[in-house]
Amino acid sequence: MSWYTLFKRMCWVFARLTVRIRVEGLENVPVDGPFILLANHQSILDPIFIQSHCPRDLHTLTKSTQFGMRFFGWWLPRVNAIPTRRFKVDPQVVRVILRRLSEGQGIGIYPEGERSWDAEIQPFRRGTIRVVLKAGVPVIPCGVSGSYDVWPRWSKRLRRAPVRIRFGEAITFGPHDDRAERERAVPEATKRIREALETLSKV
Repeated sequence: MSWYTLFKRMCWVFARLTVRIRVEGLENVPVDGPFILLANHQSILDPIFIQSHCPRDLHTLTKSTQFGMRFFGWWLPRVNAIPTRRFKVDPQVVRVILRRLSEGQGIGIYPEGERSWDAEIQPFRRGTIRVVLKAGVPVIPCGVSGSYDVWPRWSKRLRRAPVRIRFGEAITFGPHDDRAERERAVPEATKRIREALETLSKV
C-alpha cells in the first residue's frame, strides 16, 4: 500500500466520522490522463474532504512553510504535496506542475491561495490561471460547501455540519504557449472558472 493510499483511507474515515458528507459528480473526474482540479477553499479540512473522495490521486500545491515542520516535512512529500511559496512567483513550482502533468498526473490547486475568512470565494491568484492556460489540460472545477461551518479559519474547534463536494464538468482552454496570448486569455479564463466554482459551491 502506498503512503498516498494510506493517507486517503485515513482521511476518508476521518471525514465520515466528523461530518455528514455528500459527494457528487465523480463521473466528471478523468479516468486517466493529466488534469488540473481547481477548488474553492473554505477550511483547512478541504484537502482531507476532497482527496479522500476524489477517484484519482492528486498532487496538491501546499504552502512551503508546512514542509519546515519535522513530521510534515517527512510526510507531505509522501502524499504528493508540492511545496509552493504563497504570494510569490515560483518558477520551480510551475516546472514541477508541468512535469507531473506530462506524466499523466492530476494536480490539485486552490486558486484563492488561502482559506476564505467568510466562506465566500476570494480573488484568484493570476499565477494559477497562467499555469492552467500554459498547461492546456482539462480543468475540473470542484465546489466545496459546508466545510466553513465545520471549521472556519477563525475558529479553534470543529463543529459537526453537512459538507458537500461537487466535481464539475471539465473546462478546456487549450494550450497557450505564448506569454502575451496567456495574458490576454487570463480575464476570460478567470471568469469561467469563478462562475463554475460559484455554481458548484452553492448550498
